[in-house]
Amino acid sequence: MKRDFLAVTDLSREEIERVYHLSRELKAKQRSGEPHPLLQGKILAMIFQKPSARTRVSFEAGMVQLGGQAIYLAPSDIQMGKRESTADIARVLSRYCDAIMARVFSHNDVAELAAHASVPVINGLSDLLHPCQVLSDLFTIGEHLGRTEDFVLAWVGDGNNVCHSWLNMSTRFRFALRLAIPEGYDPDEQLLANAKRAGLSEIALFRDPREAVKGADVIYTDVWASMGQEAEAEQRKLAFRRFQVNEELLAHAAPGAKVMHCLPAHRGEEVTDGVLDGPQSIVFDQAENRLHVQKALLVFLLKEA
Repeated sequence: MKRDFLAVTDLSREEIERVYHLSRELKAKQRSGEPHPLLQGKILAMIFQKPSARTRVSFEAGMVQLGGQAIYLAPSDIQMGKRESTADIARVLSRYCDAIMARVFSHNDVAELAAHASVPVINGLSDLLHPCQVLSDLFTIGEHLGRTEDFVLAWVGDGNNVCHSWLNMSTRFRFALRLAIPEGYDPDEQLLANAKRAGLSEIALFRDPREAVKGADVIYTDVWASMGQEAEAEQRKLAFRRFQVNEELLAHAAPGAKVMHCLPAHRGEEVTDGVLDGPQSIVFDQAENRLHVQKALLVFLLKEA
């Protein structure tokens, strides 16, 4: 039976740990130059409604390194739901390829792909969730803190898709998740309620970013206006102006606290150059680990699940 990865919660804690174990192995092999063609002859279809540097390159390079291939499908190639129904695209691509990754505007699109595809479907990003990002982020935290539990993560900014995936992750691993979000930009009520109801992690909402980051081991931020929200950009700059991750805010966190950002960054808005390029930033380790963790995820879905 095929497995999809549309949300972090599609995997159990034990399965995430299996993916992380394989990620460490594949990262070591990659750095040593040892071949690891675990997906020889496999093909990944990559559907992009939204452009991306990291998502495209990490999945495409990852498939090549695993001995397979990836096919990039731009918005003009498919026009999913317009030129052809999403269901029909799912059925056709399932006949040609071994897995599908989709980066979409609406979460309903990737959910419909999964419902009609006979091969694994991976959510490369939707308006609701960004599970591949957070899956690799927790792996990165584990590398730097030496643990994937019992830490304090302060999310500073918008209650967006990455924030939602952190809420999902809080139901799989135990940590304190402090959300510093201006009023009117809170995360999805149902996802927040589900995470609290799970009772595994401590989750709290703050309007003062200084309070949220006090003693935090990790500070995470993202752009204030995501792709598709350009019309709101100026309004959001006003709403989020107190939520910039800068040197002054970082001083309130735990000594040596790590700074994360899923990129691309709007330097001088949600984060300053000094913080993003500073010694406490692990932003580019995050970006690299998208490659290793997604490779492990592909192997898990295609060979182990």
